[in-house]
Amino acid sequence: MKNSKQSHDIVRQNDDSVKQSHRHDANLQKNSTLYFQVGLIVCLLAAIGLLEMQFETKTTDIALEHKKPTDVFDMEAINFKPYEEPKQKQRVEKQEKAAKKFIDKIEEVKNDTDLPEDIVETLEEATSDVPIDPSTFNKIEKPIEEVFDIRAVEQVPIYPGCENKKGNKARKKCMSDKIGRLVQKRFNGGIIASREGLSGTQRIFVQFQIDKLGYVTDIKTNTKSVRLGDEAQRVVNKIPQMLPGKQNNKPVSVRYTLPITFIAE
Repeated sequence: MKNSKQSHDIVRQNDDSVKQSHRHDANLQKNSTLYFQVGLIVCLLAAIGLLEMQFETKTTDIALEHKKPTDVFDMEAINFKPYEEPKQKQRVEKQEKAAKKFIDKIEEVKNDTDLPEDIVETLEEATSDVPIDPSTFNKIEKPIEEVFDIRAVEQVPIYPGCENKKGNKARKKCMSDKIGRLVQKRFNGGIIASREGLSGTQRIFVQFQIDKLGYVTDIKTNTKSVRLGDEAQRVVNKIPQMLPGKQNNKPVSVRYTLPITFIAE
């Protein structure tokens, strides 16, 4: 009987211990869930606290600070220049004012004196409606250009082909020879003399100028026959352009005299 009672006690104790272990496990599960929830709440509160915290912020100079209407601030005054009218306009206005004052001071003066009759007639002629002839005025004469004789000019003109000659003497001789050959080749004085009935020695003096550009100009002839003079002028016009003569290292006009002599039969 005692053994059966003891066995029942043991079984009861085992049941109680089993029940207690189950309750302990249930409590542990409930406590872990509770702890998890509490930890989550704490984390959320910490996060909210961090978000709600105010951090010091610094603004750059570029950012504009909003000020309340009641705030007092300083404004730097800007110097504006007043508008000034152009000096030219002011000068014109001053001249107009001065002229107006001068005109206001002018008073009409009666002329009681009579002008002489000859002056009155001259004024009447000057104010007439007759047109004036421009030829009655003195013409302005062009300044006379200085012409140097070929024997007096510092540098004589240079005939084409005489550039390599040195000195005035050599260049004049070269020019004379070349002009002589030109006249001998082109001049038809014998034919004209026979038509004119001329015989014997015929002399024609031709004078011309070599201008600043080297061209032959102002040809003049002196001879008994007009036709021979025209023929001489035609031949002289065949002279080519030369290098002009110079005086004080400046181009000048040079006078040259050419005698033409031939025998008419």
